[in-house]
Amino acid sequence: MSAFTTPASAATSAGVVNRIQAKLPDMPAAMAKIGAYLLEHPQAPLELSIMELAEQTKTSPATVTRFCRLLGYAGYVPFRVSIASDLGRSDARESWKADIGRAFGPDDSPRDVLSTLVNAHTRSLEETAAVMDLALMNKIARRIAMSSHVDIYGIGGSAVMAKELQSRLYRIGINAHHWSEVHAGLTSAAIQDSGTVAIGISNTGRTEETLQMLREAGEAGALTVALSNNPGSPLAESADASIITSVHEQFLQPDDLSAKHVQLLVLDLIYLLVAQVNFAKTTSKLAASAMAVSPHRRPTRAARLEVSSHRTPHKTGKGEDHF
Repeated sequence: MSAFTTPASAATSAGVVNRIQAKLPDMPAAMAKIGAYLLEHPQAPLELSIMELAEQTKTSPATVTRFCRLLGYAGYVPFRVSIASDLGRSDARESWKADIGRAFGPDDSPRDVLSTLVNAHTRSLEETAAVMDLALMNKIARRIAMSSHVDIYGIGGSAVMAKELQSRLYRIGINAHHWSEVHAGLTSAAIQDSGTVAIGISNTGRTEETLQMLREAGEAGALTVALSNNPGSPLAESADASIITSVHEQFLQPDDLSAKHVQLLVLDLIYLLVAQVNFAKTTSKLAASAMAVSPHRRPTRAARLEVSSHRTPHKTGKGEDHF
C-alpha cells in the first residue's frame, strides 16, 4: 500500500485564510492560539521565524509545524510562501471579503446571495483543483478499474455522493456498492480483501459511522480512500490515500452548498479516469445501458416529426385523408 501514501503538499495560497477559519473551531487549544493570532496578525509569518511565532503564541515550534501540516502544508517555510502570495493582493481580510463575499444576512438581496454563492463555489472548485494530486488520483482509478469489489460509504448528505459514484461506476461495469447504514456497511466491509477498494466520504472527516466502515474494510485488506475537506481528520489519517477538497464554510449549511460541488468534481474525475483504463469496455457498457432504457424515453419533437413525414395518407372514399 506504500504506493498510495499521500505525499505532504502545500495547499494553494488562496486558501490559507479559508483553511484557518474553517478548522479553527476543531483545533486543539495550542493550535487554536496560533490560528487566532494569525487571523489577527496575518503578516506575522513574513516577519517571524518559527521560534519567534511560537514565543508570540506561547506554544512550541513543534506545535507550529503541526499547525501548518493540519492546514495541508509540508512545514513552516511553504506555509510562509503561501501567506506571502495571499497577502500580495492586499490585506488578507479585505481580500477575503472581495473574493468570497460575506455570510448570508436577512437583508441580502437575491443578487447578493447569488453573487456570494457563485464566488464561493468557484473559489472552492479552483482551490480543490489546484491541490489535487493527479498521480494519486490516477493510481486510485486504476485500482478501482481492476477491483473485484468497490465499497463506498457515506452518511447523511455524503450518502448522496456515495450513491452517485456507485451508479456511475456500476454503469461502466465496476462491481460497486454504496452503504449509508452502518450495520449493512460493516457487513460488507468485513468481507473485503486485498483485491478490493473502499471509499469513505465525509466533508468533516469525523463522521463516526463512515470512519468505522472504512477502518473495517482496511482491516480486511481493502485499499482505503478518504474523501474529506479536513486533511487532519480521523478519516483522512486512517486511510491509505486521502483526497482533500477545499470548502468555504461560511454559510448556513456548508454541507449542502460548496461541499457537494467540490465532492462532485472529485467523483467526476474518478469516474472518467476509471473509464479511460478500459475504454472499449466502458463504451460498450454505456451503449448497452443506453439501449436498455431507450424505450422508456419520450422521443424528441424532431424525431416525432421525422417519423410523421414518412407516413403516407390514403383515401377513405369519403373525401378524407387518413394515415
